[in-house]
Amino acid sequence: MSQGLPAVHPISYILVCHSYPPVLGGSEVEAQLISSELQKRGYRPRIVCGGGPPMPAVGEWVDAMGLRVRIYGQGRSTRWQNTVYTLGVARSLITERKNYDVAYFLMQGLQLVLGLPIARLLGKPIVMKFSCSTFILKMRDSFIGRLELFFLRRWASRILILNSGMVDEALEVGFDRARIGWMPNPVDTDHFKPCSPERRLELRKQLKVDPQAPLGVFVGRLDPQKELPWLLGAFTRVVQERPDAVLVLVGDGPLRNEITQLVSTLKLDRNVIMTGRLDAKGVLNWLQAGDVFTLVSAIEGLPCSLIEAMSAGLPAVVSNIPAHTQLVANEEEGMVTELGNEESIAAGFVRLFNDPAARVRMGAAARRRMVEQFSTPKVVDRYEELFAACIAEA
Repeated sequence: MSQGLPAVHPISYILVCHSYPPVLGGSEVEAQLISSELQKRGYRPRIVCGGGPPMPAVGEWVDAMGLRVRIYGQGRSTRWQNTVYTLGVARSLITERKNYDVAYFLMQGLQLVLGLPIARLLGKPIVMKFSCSTFILKMRDSFIGRLELFFLRRWASRILILNSGMVDEALEVGFDRARIGWMPNPVDTDHFKPCSPERRLELRKQLKVDPQAPLGVFVGRLDPQKELPWLLGAFTRVVQERPDAVLVLVGDGPLRNEITQLVSTLKLDRNVIMTGRLDAKGVLNWLQAGDVFTLVSAIEGLPCSLIEAMSAGLPAVVSNIPAHTQLVANEEEGMVTELGNEESIAAGFVRLFNDPAARVRMGAAARRRMVEQFSTPKVVDRYEELFAACIAEA
């Protein structure tokens, strides 16, 4: 912990997050991973989340990492789940008031309307983290969102963001700069790590990919935010220069059928592999087998898929947005390309596919940056400092 901050152990906190693993997403994985590591350090986390598939149909649950989870809304219709969850958050904040020191809200939503005033009345330090660019500004579009922003401006001890663009957004809606803090998502650098050349060849054989084929890897939801048409359009240009190039799309989502059709329309059937959703081991296999990772979306916070790929030692082809450029410097950890420019994206791929030495250099730099700044122990240290400071100021 930082010098000058009191050691307060064991600190307990209530973590309010609408969704939670087995729901898979950056915020969900962070909620579980950080809480698990803090629990190992003596903290007492309590998670309050919403119900519905794929959550277990119980109210009280101890997850696979030994964390206590309270689930509200299971068995309810979709129409009423948010309301039940919001009331459940309020109930937990009140009934467990003697069992937590900090109220940590990881996701925005209706639960803030009741949760924030109750936490304030109970005298609890409030921490709020926003998980993606534009979310803060979009809250101004509704009365509920504006009310939540009003409460946060008045009562939040810390507003946590993921990139420099989000700092500007937070300032635009009136948050004090002194209360805005950067809190990255963590990556398990022990799991997401490079493999040996021999293991890479073995994986290529298992995955039925030519050992010599240039292999690009995308991991994420197949949804509009990821701008996959730009990526596929760019890859048609890559294939013109490198006909053996392969792009694997790891993930699933609402655009799966459209993306499948676009692959066919662009005549990329022999060059694009669509795996569907995979578990962490399946994702790692593709990262370790790959040459280049790619993410050319227009909106991100701090993409877990990118930091996992960098931790596995892959250079990246990314779009020029704050979420990406805080991780990837052009020609250092990968190639930064012009947003929405398919020629620029293609040039980034070709640069890395054609220069194995550059791939090795940039991949090593990517791995080094993740270990030094984004590994789980480093991020957990930041949470310890954060909670201690909030309690000291309360």
